[in-house]
Amino acid sequence: MRELNGRVAVVTGAGSGIGRALAARFAAEGMAVAIADIEAGPLEETRAELAAAGAKVFAEVVDVGDEAAVRAFADRVFDAFGAVHLLCNNAGVFTGGQMWTRPVADFEWTFRVNTWGVLHGVQAFVPRMIEQGTEGHVVNTASVAGLFGAPFSGAYTMSKFATYAATECLAHEFAVSGVKLRASVLCPGGVATGIAAAERNRPAALAAERTPDQDFIDQVIAGAVTGGIAPADVADAVVRAVREERFLILTHDSYRPGLTARAEDLAAGRLPGLPDFESRD
Repeated sequence: MRELNGRVAVVTGAGSGIGRALAARFAAEGMAVAIADIEAGPLEETRAELAAAGAKVFAEVVDVGDEAAVRAFADRVFDAFGAVHLLCNNAGVFTGGQMWTRPVADFEWTFRVNTWGVLHGVQAFVPRMIEQGTEGHVVNTASVAGLFGAPFSGAYTMSKFATYAATECLAHEFAVSGVKLRASVLCPGGVATGIAAAERNRPAALAAERTPDQDFIDQVIAGAVTGGIAPADVADAVVRAVREERFLILTHDSYRPGLTARAEDLAAGRLPGLPDFESRD
């Protein structure tokens, strides 16, 4: 989908970080933008910034883990703009720790947002995007942790591997069905976002006591995002990928050789090695 001007984009997790940068980048391309986030204050900041820049914007507080809420959001977006051409299922959370010390609640929360949130977005928006008969694109935000397994992040990594797999399946389904939609999976490395503080949005029903292993990996993640690339750089990469119909969007070129090494390790039956997750390249 090369032409973005005059079309409509949807971005979840748009209150901050990559989501806010995506919304701003799409608006700069002349797109109308529908944005959602679970935090009302940051979402309103994004809406105000876009509106001040002259963009057509619709904003709504949405919990992407709630299927009914996402479907209702989709209804209102189509009512507001009449069509959707670019869907970015971007909302995501992180919690870490060893798989044998952290409770099932960690896994329920991360899958609810990172995986079910993507599925809810696809099911709420894609059928009507297909019915439009126009070109369109779906971008699902996974992570390099959706390509490379890592210690101390089982819940997050499992959810992001699932998001990667879902997007690959979706892309193949688009291709064999002959529809005019394409799909990309965004796999960021270190990006300067607030994901290290994602626990602020954890539902009380899924709360869990902290453990030392969780504290350790949280410090690692905080360091990685503090020195990470700007979210605006990620948004630029997404726009290029949509125009080029590229499936995999990496934010750091240093991960590309690791994908080859990973494939070779797997083909030989070896446990794949770990890439430099804190790479700045």
